[in-house]
Amino acid sequence: MFTNLAYLGRAHEDIATQKLPVLVTAAGYYRVHTSEMIDTERPRGRKDYQLLYIAAGKAHFVFDGKERIVSKGNMILFRPGEAQFYYLYAAERPETYWVHFTGSEIETLLDHYEMPHGENIFFTGTSLDYQWIYQQMIRELQLRRPNYEELLILNLRHLFLMINRYLSENSRLGSATLDEIERATSHFNQHYNKPISIEQYAAERHMSACWFIRSFKQINQVPPMQYIVSLRITNAMNLMDNTDYSVAQVAAAVGYDNALYFSRLFRKHTGLSPTEYRKQHQA
Repeated sequence: MFTNLAYLGRAHEDIATQKLPVLVTAAGYYRVHTSEMIDTERPRGRKDYQLLYIAAGKAHFVFDGKERIVSKGNMILFRPGEAQFYYLYAAERPETYWVHFTGSEIETLLDHYEMPHGENIFFTGTSLDYQWIYQQMIRELQLRRPNYEELLILNLRHLFLMINRYLSENSRLGSATLDEIERATSHFNQHYNKPISIEQYAAERHMSACWFIRSFKQINQVPPMQYIVSLRITNAMNLMDNTDYSVAQVAAAVGYDNALYFSRLFRKHTGLSPTEYRKQHQA
């Protein structure tokens, strides 16, 4: 088992306050691959709020005496005083993130971001953004650098925003479409500097290329190839700003073997040639 935990007070302390609008009190990550099982049993719940995210595998929750098996991509929200019974079994290789928070304005925030009422479990997709936000909160609580409490609140609101976006788009497009496009977006972000054929990608995922391009544009506001080119140019600008690479080296680093073609694309997107861009930004 691997854990990465952080607490504002003592470990597992149940902190609740109405004196502050929002306070993030704990955050953590569990990966259960070796220990047989981790169980959490709080018949009276806690005084604070808890939001868990199933990042991989499955987890078992009990509500009103009935077990529910919850798979990856789901959030679980516990309000103060709600009984908490959940179990993580190594055989199902679960990975979970969680955050505890409290404050006088929490219910107002939950309403503002349209969190589901009357349902503890809701599907929010498998975006890596959720994991990144949780990791940021864990790190802020561990390091406690200047203004960390304010940054924790921004992280929590960021998490609520991402959930709200998913739920809003899901009602319009459907969860299958959103998952497919999030998977594609993550793939393009990781592999933008390699040759990418949109038609081949769609075929490998058993999708119509036309459907994929249309759906991708609905969610990301641009077609997939334009999105990839934008990633390449943005990263090229970063390399021009922060390295002494030649134009040909920058072009190769972001996925273009032809430096002349790259230079034309760069000018089209920035209004400057790579050389002009570097001179202007080094001045």
